[in-house]
Amino acid sequence: MDLDRAHTLLTNKTTDFKSSKCDEVYQQKLIESQSLNSEGKRIMVFKGSSKSSTKSIRFVDELRQEMATISDNKSKQAPYRSIPKAEMIVLDAPGLLDDYYVNIMSWGKNNVLAVGLGPTLYLWNSVDQRIHKLFHVREEDNWPTSITWSEEARTLAVGYTCSNLQLWDAESSKLIRSLQGHSERITSTAWNGHILTSGSQDKSIINHDIRARNHLASCIKKHSDEVCGLKWSNEGDRLASGGSEKQLYIWEASKMSSSKFLHLFTDHCAAVKALAWCPYQHNVLASGGGWNDRCIRIWNTQKGICIHSIETKAQISGLEWNRHHKEILSSHGYSTGEDQNKLCLWKYPSMTKVGEFGNHEPRIINLCQSPDGVTVVSAVADETLRFWDVFGPPMTGTSMASDLQGLFSSRNSLIR
Repeated sequence: MDLDRAHTLLTNKTTDFKSSKCDEVYQQKLIESQSLNSEGKRIMVFKGSSKSSTKSIRFVDELRQEMATISDNKSKQAPYRSIPKAEMIVLDAPGLLDDYYVNIMSWGKNNVLAVGLGPTLYLWNSVDQRIHKLFHVREEDNWPTSITWSEEARTLAVGYTCSNLQLWDAESSKLIRSLQGHSERITSTAWNGHILTSGSQDKSIINHDIRARNHLASCIKKHSDEVCGLKWSNEGDRLASGGSEKQLYIWEASKMSSSKFLHLFTDHCAAVKALAWCPYQHNVLASGGGWNDRCIRIWNTQKGICIHSIETKAQISGLEWNRHHKEILSSHGYSTGEDQNKLCLWKYPSMTKVGEFGNHEPRIINLCQSPDGVTVVSAVADETLRFWDVFGPPMTGTSMASDLQGLFSSRNSLIR
């Protein structure tokens, strides 16, 4: 940043300046890059200038090319970050429902994982490993079937087998409110600000305004079977709903009261439970089909078209986008072949498989990721929760291991 010295170096060809801070090769580059314009003044000529009367060395472009070459060489030498060979930690989860259609796990921004184990809902703090029992349902066969943290992770929405929908304050462990409207079990819930959307086996979708005494904002009855998948877009302007009847609807938030959908996709050949909006392309949605479909489909919801369709050879129970790299992770269940009960990582937008891992013995029921977007947890039908450090940036050594990994001294812990 010494401008006087820089000016001297640029305008004097005869004096040999020696400095430990200035590399001789760099000096030579500066000298060689000088040229004369039509007025006889020495300037540095950039690519595209019409003033140059001689062939420019184009120093800036050379530097860029050299830096690009160095970067390419490093990328070629550095291997792609390793796919986990084993889970970081395994938590015992006795009572976990082996039901493809339920959504009984949610990881909030407060770093607390909420999970329903039979009639009991537990909160597991991923920072200090504390386990808290939020409640236990005394009614027989009225178990939690849908659990979702609110966006600020202050309120937990819980849907039940017997059509109840409750709001819980997790900090005080108190029931805030009960919301009515459904007649059968609630298997999907999704938050959009102060709006809580619920989907039920009664084939309806209800938007609840939790601020109002009369919470029923709108009720939609377009699905012809259980609504097992709900997901609001990151901007909150669109809702995706998947049903057991193989249909996928896209709704605009401003028009939901009229029950007019934006798009109806019928490409799937089985229930559409797994839904995930792309974090870096707001109009892109990923959906996964059940056992008779086994396909991941990528949709452009602006144009209403399918832009990718990938046969996975197994039932798809969950989808999670990687926020650090352009990838998407899928969790799987039943299959006609050997590709069942695994986690598969796909590169986006090519949708080529990066790798697969996690040879779970029984199928994976649910999948969700940590607030920092580094770790994912799979809820498995063998009554375990398995944590995988798969979404983080490339590791350069053991010092960059996930904070979660250092929290556990044993591989197996009990969640209750």
